[in-house]
Amino acid sequence: MPTTTPNDESHIHLTTREQLPLAIALEHLKDSVKAIRRSLPYHKAQKAQVITCVEAIEPIEPLHWLYVQQLYPRLYWKNREQNNEVAAVGIADSFTAKDDDNNNSAFAAFQAACDERSPALRYFGGFRFNGAELSEEHWKHFPPFFFFLPLVTVERFADQRYTVSANLFLAVGDSVDEKINQLIAFIEQLNSRIDNESVLNTLLPSVEHITRTPNKAAWNAGCEKALNAFENGELEKIMLARQTTLRFTHTFSPLLFLLRYPYPHNAIYRFYLELAPNQAFFSFTPERLFRRHESMVETEALAGTCSKELLQATDQHASQTLLGSEKDVREHNYVREMIYQELLPICSSIDMEDEVQVLQLQRLAHLYTRCSATLKEKSIPTSDILKQLHPTPAVGGVPKEEILEHIRALEPFTRGWYAAPVGWVDSHHAEFAVAIRSGLVNGNEVHLYSGAGLVKGSNPDAEWEEIEQKIGDLLSITRMKQ
Repeated sequence: MPTTTPNDESHIHLTTREQLPLAIALEHLKDSVKAIRRSLPYHKAQKAQVITCVEAIEPIEPLHWLYVQQLYPRLYWKNREQNNEVAAVGIADSFTAKDDDNNNSAFAAFQAACDERSPALRYFGGFRFNGAELSEEHWKHFPPFFFFLPLVTVERFADQRYTVSANLFLAVGDSVDEKINQLIAFIEQLNSRIDNESVLNTLLPSVEHITRTPNKAAWNAGCEKALNAFENGELEKIMLARQTTLRFTHTFSPLLFLLRYPYPHNAIYRFYLELAPNQAFFSFTPERLFRRHESMVETEALAGTCSKELLQATDQHASQTLLGSEKDVREHNYVREMIYQELLPICSSIDMEDEVQVLQLQRLAHLYTRCSATLKEKSIPTSDILKQLHPTPAVGGVPKEEILEHIRALEPFTRGWYAAPVGWVDSHHAEFAVAIRSGLVNGNEVHLYSGAGLVKGSNPDAEWEEIEQKIGDLLSITRMKQ
């Protein structure tokens, strides 16, 4: 991974090879941070610089380690292949946008911040679905975009190596002693005692109230407006979402949603960001927006869904049902075609699979087509890829130019980070998922988000039921029945 092979001259990498128990590794980490004083010839930073200290550790559960920490923000990331897992706390460096603005402006500001840093290490974070929308009160902690370099990270790699690392970020003029002392004090607050049994046995409190926005009648009315727009040629496809709000009897750690997720082997991304205590956003999403490796880009079309649980279907039956559904195949083809067209301006070659596949999850199945492409220039910024691909028709619609206004008009809530890009970026690499099947925690309230794609001929009742199925995994965590 890029985190282990920094190529920036401003980055110094200190490491040991022996696997240590976590508590001992943290002591070694403090010693390594203290040693930085002797390696720098100045008391105030002469240039922007990141110094990373890394210790190899014995295998632990990164998510369990994160659960016992009381330092913020708390981040968790696991890729869809499940061969890279990151749990992190604290901010070494960050960049964000505080003002409401459109997506293109947000992507441009994001790229300017990346260019200023040219990061050799991964910055994690996400965007708002529509930067121009007025944010509701419960989204106040999540700006149009926010990315950060963690202070301390526990990471599991594809080769089953485990490490704990600390990042010292020095801006020009920073006091080296002051920043080192702050990092040492932070490491000393870390909890290295993990009671796995206690973590696994902790349950969410009871739900005392549930609200669906829109309700069923309003959902049907919104769908009818969309269907009329299909008839008069304004739209070809739109994804409409629903907000399901759960009020619990008391506050709890939002990480319990990840710890209690019932299908650990599902081929999904897991993203979690808790910016302040009990203020968290999380997503269990099967959808990749794109993965970048220098000039190579991998993306996909993921649209068209059936519930294996509702059909009482095997994987084979679900595949046959989806591939034989004219509505689902038509919806999927909209997404395929638009992704191809959006990549054309920035890519010299595009290889879209001819044959549609079926992505099998525990309870659901999705039509799925992979796509690989080569950027025209290696220097094309990651923000250009974001600008071209977000929002995909799977979470937005067709035509792309007008869809954000139609969504704002038809949905009685703001999406915030729901269905937006979340993931990580460095100088030459990036990976972003589409944050569907997600939730926002505010104290003892949790807002769950899911949506359904509408095309001409869609049935509002069937789309409502599809949303119920999609959030079924999340509701099962709360021990609620749908």
